[in-house]
Amino acid sequence: MNGCFTSECVTVAHPDKLCDQISDSILDAMLTQDGDTRAAIETTACQDFVHVMGEVTTKADVDIDSIVRDTIRHAGYTKDEYLFTDKVKIITSVHEQSPDIAMGVSLVDGLGAGDQGMMFGYATGECSNGMPLTVNLARGLTCELTRARRDGDIPFLRPDGKAQVSVEYRNGKASRIAAVVLSSQSDDDVDIEELRATLRTQVVDRILPRDMVDGDTKYYINPTGRFVLGGPAADTGLTGRKIIVDTYGGWAPHGGGAFSGKDATKVDRSASYAARNVALTIVRSALADRCLVQLAYAIGVSDPVSVYVDTYGTGLVDDSVLASWVRDEWDLSPKGIIDEFHLREPGYAVLSETGHFGTGQRWEQVSPRRIESLKRLMWKGGPFSGPSRRR
Repeated sequence: MNGCFTSECVTVAHPDKLCDQISDSILDAMLTQDGDTRAAIETTACQDFVHVMGEVTTKADVDIDSIVRDTIRHAGYTKDEYLFTDKVKIITSVHEQSPDIAMGVSLVDGLGAGDQGMMFGYATGECSNGMPLTVNLARGLTCELTRARRDGDIPFLRPDGKAQVSVEYRNGKASRIAAVVLSSQSDDDVDIEELRATLRTQVVDRILPRDMVDGDTKYYINPTGRFVLGGPAADTGLTGRKIIVDTYGGWAPHGGGAFSGKDATKVDRSASYAARNVALTIVRSALADRCLVQLAYAIGVSDPVSVYVDTYGTGLVDDSVLASWVRDEWDLSPKGIIDEFHLREPGYAVLSETGHFGTGQRWEQVSPRRIESLKRLMWKGGPFSGPSRRR
């Protein structure tokens, strides 16, 4: 690979991310009382109201209004001048899960997939957490932006914001940072040049590796010159509209299904977590520099209808052999995934803040037994791609 690749991330208070957090906070509250909750919760937010909708089957009794208002405050919308606060009107339109869907999920011998679809997992050896460098840098910028606001280090910051990082690659290796975009909502009375200088020194320079920036690196900090009105007051938010931010920053395909608000019988979520674990295991075993895994399901069917592995020509074992090994080593039924990664437990809302991959989640933990199994596969003389296909 030669060229420039870009990934973006947004702060916890971005309107779409706020909606993700509301949906997952409601799911967490339900799972706390009833681990068998089945939910597909969608949220939309604008200046005047928050609308929570979807389908839920649960024994839990939760106060949705309180959860919504708590999440809005946690995101940072606490002042009337933001034109969006926890005082907004809340509309709830939640009904029981369709019996036709429930029939497909509830099987005598376990759980069927809650829907058809394909899910992807990706891993790379580029960074220690198995994530692409562009993703880590963009996420680092937005996390530092949020921390500086919450800790009061930069008092004129408001909650909304986003970042974008472009990295130049030469022969497949990151060589330099070509461009950085950082946009942060701020108070009306701050001078734009002061804002840019402060964000450069107190956010950008603290996150970017010094050896990857040079005199030609471009910085675009609040490039329009004004970002005062933000959040849902400026741009309607919606659950599931930041799926690339949630995953790999554009380095891997996405099946299209969002994660937030869905319980783990929805393979959009659970199978994506499992596919990441598979890809990470293959990369951590040193059998490939990077790996993409696709799993596909049919509604009401437990086992995936297909398993696909692509090591981009870097694998020491043929990709088709790896795919067969994956089927042998993992129980990729919804029940098997749920049991292995304890997906009936609450804890999803934090993922909507910090990211679903690369930050120490249960599906980020690689089994030593599977690593050893993979190494035995390499040495037992099965079909190989050749002595080495790595570039």
